This record gives sequence, C-alpha cells and structure tokens, in this order.
Amino acid sequence: MMRNCLTLALAVFLALAGSALAAGTTTGNTEPDFSSYAQAEELIEAADYEDALAILEELNREESGNPDVLNLLGYASRKLGRIEDAFDYYRQALAIDQLHLGANEYLGELYLETGDIDRAEERLAELAVACPTGCEEREELAEAIAAYRESQGQ
Repeated sequence: MMRNCLTLALAVFLALAGSALAAGTTTGNTEPDFSSYAQAEELIEAADYEDALAILEELNREESGNPDVLNLLGYASRKLGRIEDAFDYYRQALAIDQLHLGANEYLGELYLETGDIDRAEERLAELAVACPTGCEEREELAEAIAAYRESQGQ
C-alpha cells in the first residue's frame, strides 16, 4: 500500500511541478515537505521505523497539524511497539480530518492488535463513509477484521 501511495504521489508531484499531494490523504491543509515525507515513506517501506520517525517528528515540528504526517507518525510508532504514541498520533490526525483514509485504517488495525474489535469496526464504518464505493484502506481493514474474527473462532 505504501508503495502505491508513493508512486501516485510522485506522479502528481511531477505533473503539478511542486504541488504534490499524498495519495488518498488530501485534507486541504499545507502538504508536508515532499522530499522529507517521501524519504520517510521509503524508510517505512524498508521497515526502518526509527529513522522514519525522526524525519516525521521533525516534519511535525515544522508543519504541526498535518494529518498525513501524524498518520505516518502513528504507523511508525505502532511498528516500534509504542502503542500509546501510535494511538495519540492517529487520534490527532482524525481530529483534523475525521475521514482520513490511512489513519482510520491504521487505527482500526491498532485496535485489533489490542483486542478491541468493536472500535476496529467503528473505524471500518468511518471508511465506509469516506469511500462508499470501496477503497484499498477499507478493504484491508475489512480483511484484517475477518482474519481477527477467524483467529478468535468467531
């Protein structure tokens, strides 16, 4: 999923010569510094979450309140086992953009990791509102919920 987002973002960046938008996560807010954001995405893709987190924290200091940056901060934090930080970043992203696709999906996955299927399903319901005809984030969270239910014998 991250590779698809990066590819689309790069295509938009090149087409618009400097006004690149992160795929599926536009909010109308100022977009993060594309080169740093893209570098963080590449580090995440390579599972280098510590280095990605450092870049994203700097971006967040420079451009506070960007839900795309907050979402990736949550993702990297979650992958590093920093569960409370991840919850905090996802909630901040959703406070800015309630229908943020990535934050809703990843927060739903985090709820599954902590055994809270009801809240994971709430995130899936938000994704149904955000993309009623379907989207990758919605499909992935639905699959994760189904796998969780199966693993729990439900």
